[in-house]
Amino acid sequence: MAGILENPVKGALKSRTGNNAVRAAYHRYKWRKLCFMVFLLLMVAFLAGYIITIGPLDITVLDVYRILLDRFFPGRFGTFELPSQVVWNIRFPRIVGGILAGFGLGICGCVMQAVLKNPLASPFTLGISAGAHFGVAVAAVMGIGIISGPYLLVGNAFLFAMLCSFFIIALASLKGATSETLILAGIAVNYLFNALSSLFQYFATDEQLRVMVSWGMGDLSAFSWKNFPLLLGLFALCTPLLYLKANDLNLMAVGDENAKSLGIDANKVRMFSMVLASLLVATIVCFTGTIAFIGLVAPHMARMVIGSDHKYLLPSSGILGALILISADAIGMNIVRPTIIPTGITSSLLGVPFFMYLILKRKRKEFW
Repeated sequence: MAGILENPVKGALKSRTGNNAVRAAYHRYKWRKLCFMVFLLLMVAFLAGYIITIGPLDITVLDVYRILLDRFFPGRFGTFELPSQVVWNIRFPRIVGGILAGFGLGICGCVMQAVLKNPLASPFTLGISAGAHFGVAVAAVMGIGIISGPYLLVGNAFLFAMLCSFFIIALASLKGATSETLILAGIAVNYLFNALSSLFQYFATDEQLRVMVSWGMGDLSAFSWKNFPLLLGLFALCTPLLYLKANDLNLMAVGDENAKSLGIDANKVRMFSMVLASLLVATIVCFTGTIAFIGLVAPHMARMVIGSDHKYLLPSSGILGALILISADAIGMNIVRPTIIPTGITSSLLGVPFFMYLILKRKRKEFW
């Protein structure tokens, strides 16, 4: 009788010990992810301060931080009249715009890859950027737009990016919002709007062609303090709502049917996430133009380091996207001064080789 009772007791003790070991391993893994995100944030803060110092103005990284802090706490960190104007009104808005754009593209790329279960999904491959480019072509060649004046291009880019997104989502809803339907619809729309943009370029004048081509290369020069309220408002709305779906995205990774058995309506989550991601991407690309690399590769780079838990993958993808974008922009602005290479070009030229190096270095592991 004692032996019969002893085995269940030993089994329970072993099970409890095993559970404790699993919890301890999970907490160590969680701290690794948090440390990685903190490291990325520190890198963004350091690079932002360092990039501002690059140029003809003689200023140190410490001076940059003192100037920025003096804006929030006047008189406590000294006065810098000319450097303060240059840093606050010219260089810092571009840095902040790059951080927001990179963060948004990284998060949206991660969400799209998760809900579509496709490693090639991104705002560019789904046709959202192509729709925005067509809107710019319409404004540049025909002068038609929902907003006149200096925001003609921006307004049209936003409108056609959203029309492209809603067309994909509506088309998918007719047949059921499966990941395959959304991918195929996005590819079709991408080809359609690229063809229409090329048609407008064929009939455009030299000046109109220059506008379309320069916008299609991607740039951060459109960012200024007056443009930030709209962008910040949409960030405050979209990013928390997307993050709230992190657990649902984790469950959807095992398949729609399995997610359904756990109480998750995969189709509703997919449509909700796509609408929010499309709204955020449309707002970003209407200011930056076509920057194709960030939303595609930043989530993969983050996934290689911290795994596929979207509670940590979403913010890591965003921070890494911001880091890549401001680095590429700084190199493009300074590598062949005074000529400025568009950000979309430098981000792809610098990021793709690094991404290929990561793939080849760890080719024996699966990251998707």
